Amino acid sequence: MTSRRKFMTILGGGVILAAGGIGAWATSRDPAGARKPWEAAKALDAGASGDPRVFALAHAILAPNPHNRQPWVAELSTPGEIKLYFDTARRLPETDPYDRQLTIGLGCFVELLSMAAAETGHRAEVNLFPEGEPQPMLDRRPVAHIRLVADSGVARDPLFAQVFARHTNREAYDTARPVSAQALDTIAAAARTARIAHATGEKEVATLRALSWEAMEIELRTYRTMKESVDLMRIGKAEIEANPDGISLGGPLNEGLDLLGLMDRQAMLDPNAMVFTEGMKAQKVQFDTAMGFFWLATPGNSRADQIAAGRDYLRMHLAVTAAGLALQPFSQALQEYDEMAGKYMEMRTALRISDNETLQMFVRLGYGPGIRPAPRWPLETRIRSA
Repeated sequence: MTSRRKFMTILGGGVILAAGGIGAWATSRDPAGARKPWEAAKALDAGASGDPRVFALAHAILAPNPHNRQPWVAELSTPGEIKLYFDTARRLPETDPYDRQLTIGLGCFVELLSMAAAETGHRAEVNLFPEGEPQPMLDRRPVAHIRLVADSGVARDPLFAQVFARHTNREAYDTARPVSAQALDTIAAAARTARIAHATGEKEVATLRALSWEAMEIELRTYRTMKESVDLMRIGKAEIEANPDGISLGGPLNEGLDLLGLMDRQAMLDPNAMVFTEGMKAQKVQFDTAMGFFWLATPGNSRADQIAAGRDYLRMHLAVTAAGLALQPFSQALQEYDEMAGKYMEMRTALRISDNETLQMFVRLGYGPGIRPAPRWPLETRIRSA
């Protein structure tokens, strides 16, 4: 096992080597190829002739989603129509056993698709679960049947302007900059159906920081839930570009540590290993720098409710971006597996979630540094034949 002293010595030596002679290698480690779908969508002209479904889908695949699983598949067999399916190979069985969070991600996709369609003068008519709502998990039946109808009167959504600036920001936030409750009230107005509430007071924020970190610790120390994340880690440029989904650990530092054997996946699962301990420290910074919290609750928990929560979450995230703020989901306490049950109830109590509501999303807020877009699979890989 690598000792802390050796870990820090190697880490420090790597920085020195980079400064002294391998700077070119370091600058070449950017997985830019995995971000090409963002560039492709940005290059499209909404007013150009062609299939409006391409414009809508090219933007929809940029939607936020759990663990960046990108669980959507579109079928385009009928002109002017899209059948949206769930990719059953992209489940998170340990942390999302009922596909609730993945369904929320599909809701984000639907909302962004609808907003993009409006940019081309089309109204998206969305029929959810036309062959029935799948329970207790999603299946191969369609999630939605969507018709794009030409409509010169369709309103463009001003939030669409934030699509290419919207990113999930996992960096440390500025603890010297408070988050305004008034600003969050304005952001909450972007939601259409979900109840959105927020916390910015010092005492309540401190309580929620602690509670959400305790939930994170449970996930990290529960072998099967941690393994689910570790199995989805893409370390370094080659892995990220080969599989532009999951948890991306890019950059010269991560790749250098991997080359030195300090990013061993089995060690990541061992609470006694240095890489596990250092990883926990790195993640705790996210919790310690949360300057406010948002949460979304719906009156029910049907698949339609989950889709609606996703649509509102996408809108809220765009509104947060427009306000110059950053956010990151802290979903651990909302997850439905046995070890999390106690923390799940504590979080509901702390947020005053009523008995007839479902807590769908919980996120931290603050002012964060600029970051690059998350990797995405190219659009053509998310389209299938009938």
